[in-house]
Amino acid sequence: MGSRRSRPIGRPRGFDADEALERAMLVFWEHGYEGASLANLTDAMGISTTSMYAAFGNKEELFRKALERYTEGPSAYFARALDEPTALGVATAILAGAVRTTTRPARPHGCLGVQGALAAGDSGRGVRELLAAWRNDGCTRIRERFQRAVDDGDLPPGSDPGLLARYVTTLTFGIAVQAASGVGREELQEMADAALRDWPIA
Repeated sequence: MGSRRSRPIGRPRGFDADEALERAMLVFWEHGYEGASLANLTDAMGISTTSMYAAFGNKEELFRKALERYTEGPSAYFARALDEPTALGVATAILAGAVRTTTRPARPHGCLGVQGALAAGDSGRGVRELLAAWRNDGCTRIRERFQRAVDDGDLPPGSDPGLLARYVTTLTFGIAVQAASGVGREELQEMADAALRDWPIA
């Protein structure tokens, strides 16, 4: 008797989930949450709507996964910047990373975390809240890093870590909006450099 070839249990997906998520992230990045239709997403991902739901859940869940990928990929500069040895180094690296990421050739301009749900209606409330939490978490992490800088004597004793964190965060978001509007990398970097010229030094 001939031996039977063993088959894996369950139906194989038939597509690369990692690559599909990458493509979905780019669609959301370029069009925002509401602007990215299911047809846009499934066409870019190369899968059917049924396969998308089976692999990633509904559109909001797909967006959550895309934001995680964005955080760990294009936006990974942020976590690295927090490891810089000085507060000025942290601020410089965050702004430089924002300029690079939001103006990269062959990638959508702007920031997925800033523009992803700015125009979303009631159906996008969950995504708006998700992105607000994402942005606030970034600001909190900067504030905590700047508080350590005050404690270590890297920032002057009278420095306000929360205010400095909000300043850097606002600049970062502004860079993203300007980049999405077509402002070039060189001009944005000049603005970032100018914004840090009067940084408080202990």
